[in-house]
Amino acid sequence: MTDPVPLASLADAPLFGLPLTELWYVLTFFILAMFLTLDGFDFGVGAIFAGRADEHEREQMLSAIGPFWDGNEVWLVVFGGALFATFPSVYATLFSRNYLLMFAILGALIVRGLAPEMYEQRHDPEWHRIWGIAFVVGSVAAPLLLGTFVGNWVTGASGFSPASVVVGLAVVALSVVSGAAFLGIKTRGDLQEHVQWVGPRAVVGYLVLVVAVLGLFLTDATLRAALLTAPGIALVVLTVLLAGLYAYAMREGRFYVAFGSASAIVFGLVTLVAHLLYPVIDPATGLTVDEAVVSTMPLNVMTIFAIPLIPMVLGYFVVLYSSFSGPIEAGEAY
Repeated sequence: MTDPVPLASLADAPLFGLPLTELWYVLTFFILAMFLTLDGFDFGVGAIFAGRADEHEREQMLSAIGPFWDGNEVWLVVFGGALFATFPSVYATLFSRNYLLMFAILGALIVRGLAPEMYEQRHDPEWHRIWGIAFVVGSVAAPLLLGTFVGNWVTGASGFSPASVVVGLAVVALSVVSGAAFLGIKTRGDLQEHVQWVGPRAVVGYLVLVVAVLGLFLTDATLRAALLTAPGIALVVLTVLLAGLYAYAMREGRFYVAFGSASAIVFGLVTLVAHLLYPVIDPATGLTVDEAVVSTMPLNVMTIFAIPLIPMVLGYFVVLYSSFSGPIEAGEAY
């Protein structure tokens, strides 16, 4: 008894003759970029929270991210799921090499999520001080550790190498860049003026850290060869141009333009990571994309489910952000 024709065709060749290996490689990094873009501004708001003592402004910041932060974290779960389903050997080796770092990331995310909830439970100065510190620590530690993880992925290292830590610091700075633009959209008055001051300085800090990262990467022959190509150079130049546009937009109060520029910088960073890795998806083991990907049939099945699912998820976020658009109203609470 033979298999039905549809099952046989799913196992024999990629769906519609598409280059599914490359498409899933791109999709995996797209999901990572979506997480760093959306949850990145949440982290940035938490970092900016540290510099404001006014209780009303702090309430504004918590209210600004309140409807979004838990939904934004879904992208991290989707990223882990996509990496596990598509490149399971990379998932196994990458996460096992960095398992302590992954636990630290989860701990930072838990603290960042718990802190604003606890902050609102009591109106006591000491209580607010403790949970305000927890919110800042979680918001800064999460992007720092996530950036370190990405740096380890690119370099094949584990733990806290100089290059990976600088990548982590760059992700923190980029989170502040996004968070300042987002608060510019959502707030008014002194807080909005403050983020207009913070944002341009954060983007300069990001560029300095990127230069430091590139300098460290250039000491590695493989990474140097990937950087000194037309796509690599173009991504670096594009980042500088977008940073200039961001600084100009923040100064002129064009916060939607600034937020769009910050988001594009995040996507540029993730694209650069994907470019530096390809075709070797795991430098520590030398596995290429073609060697690490699952067989044709599961790849085809995942593609069939992803075709309607990804637009549905994106549509949900469009509705979410549309429903809570505009600045924080007076008296609005977390």
